[in-house]
Amino acid sequence: MQGAAVAAKLRSLRLRKREGAAMFEAAELGRKLDKEAYRREVPRLRTALLKAQLSLRESKAFPVIVLIAGVDGAGKGETVNTLNEWMDPREIETHALGAPTDEERDRPPLWRFWRVLPPKGRLAILFGSWYTEPIRAGADTLADGADLDRSVEEINRLEKMLADEGVLILKFWFHLSKRQHRKRLKELEKSPALRRRVGDSEWAHSRGYDELRAVSEHVVRRTNKPHAHWVLVEGADARYRNVKVGKTVLQALRKRLRNPTARPRVVMPSRSPRVSDMTVLDGLDLSRALERPDYREQLRHYQGRLGLLSRRRKMRKRAVVAVFEGNDAAGKGGAIRRATAALDARFYRVVPISAPTEEELAQPYLWRFWRRLPRLGHMTIFDRSWYGRVLVERVEGLASETDWYRAYSEINDFEEEMARHRIVLAKFWLAIDKDEQERRFKERAKTGFKRHKLTEEDWRNREKWDAYVAAIHDMVVQTSTEVAPWTLVEANDKYFARIKVLRTLCERIEQGLA
Repeated sequence: MQGAAVAAKLRSLRLRKREGAAMFEAAELGRKLDKEAYRREVPRLRTALLKAQLSLRESKAFPVIVLIAGVDGAGKGETVNTLNEWMDPREIETHALGAPTDEERDRPPLWRFWRVLPPKGRLAILFGSWYTEPIRAGADTLADGADLDRSVEEINRLEKMLADEGVLILKFWFHLSKRQHRKRLKELEKSPALRRRVGDSEWAHSRGYDELRAVSEHVVRRTNKPHAHWVLVEGADARYRNVKVGKTVLQALRKRLRNPTARPRVVMPSRSPRVSDMTVLDGLDLSRALERPDYREQLRHYQGRLGLLSRRRKMRKRAVVAVFEGNDAAGKGGAIRRATAALDARFYRVVPISAPTEEELAQPYLWRFWRRLPRLGHMTIFDRSWYGRVLVERVEGLASETDWYRAYSEINDFEEEMARHRIVLAKFWLAIDKDEQERRFKERAKTGFKRHKLTEEDWRNREKWDAYVAAIHDMVVQTSTEVAPWTLVEANDKYFARIKVLRTLCERIEQGLA
């Protein structure tokens, strides 16, 4: 970075520091708790925390995430150890998240945090969180402020989504003044037992304290939301910070246990009235078809093209996610099999999605999809997907209007995260008409090896055909984006549908590799 640019960046950081100075200075007042008061306070606090933790486990009503962040040497690790001592550590999941592993770097940055989310009824402590890398990048590299602000917005959307899904989020920022920070590092260096905690990176952060503080204040202020607000902890006195954190956790647990289904207030945006019954599906020509000779020739061509694309060197730095949705009996499975026939089985995975399991119901609805994202060089094919929230859950009344409507933006955020991390997205809706569906249902009923695919629920869903058409239209309109467009596939003729899927999949991968 040129000298003028560096100077401009530092001026920006100083402005940020003045903007948020009062916030962090409130954690530099020298608060302490004497030994006698600590001795009286701790037994009562521990008893109450254990009781609240037991109530949380028995209710299984919501999960709790405790984020631990702040200045090096401010007592974060010691406080985490204390919480595990005061509460039942068997019911606490403590995750020390350092630098990403190779496996984690192959996925979007938030992937490793989604993997460690606690289920309902459990508490997880994240020692190192989604704040760590953005703050360090902003302070260490003097990167453009737009990158930091984009990370802040991503964090805000993530925490809002988790809170809307019922997660109780507690965020603690452990703070030391510049003088206290240097003093603390020197004390740690002098202790044979604690010397290992101080290395080159800690002293580097000390030398860059002003920049780190300015960036931290900027991030903390802009992520301090009612559903996920920050608690500043003065870190100089161990007794004070332990009781401060313990009481805050206890108060939050008690409040939420009194109303376990509480959610942040959601203001529904006004929706434009529909003045026509026409939908995006009406523009499809479902009579489109291919003769068998043409189909076989094009099948060989596009399978060969897909196979070559999957083996290109550039694919090692990309991943592919293909989403298959469609009417019951629209031919999703057949289209998927024609695609996988061209691929090396070592590098793809087909994930069939059905009703969520008990384990999955204990998590936010996107959890089961985040954890199945492919690493670079691989492909994951979802046979049905996260769009169940805005389709079957909407039509069948399994999700409230507030929940399925906010899912549109949550899904767009999810897919944008994938695209930003070099994941090529291909989304297919296979459409058939009502008469063709009935013909295929009857054919399945007569065919032994297909009969298992047909259920009473399939027949019952036909009664809600119009409601599903409306939901499909809204889904496509709300979630067909530049980075993740929908491809509507005319599927009355299976040959035509399979070729359109293969051709589009090849084109999407070629665009991603360009």
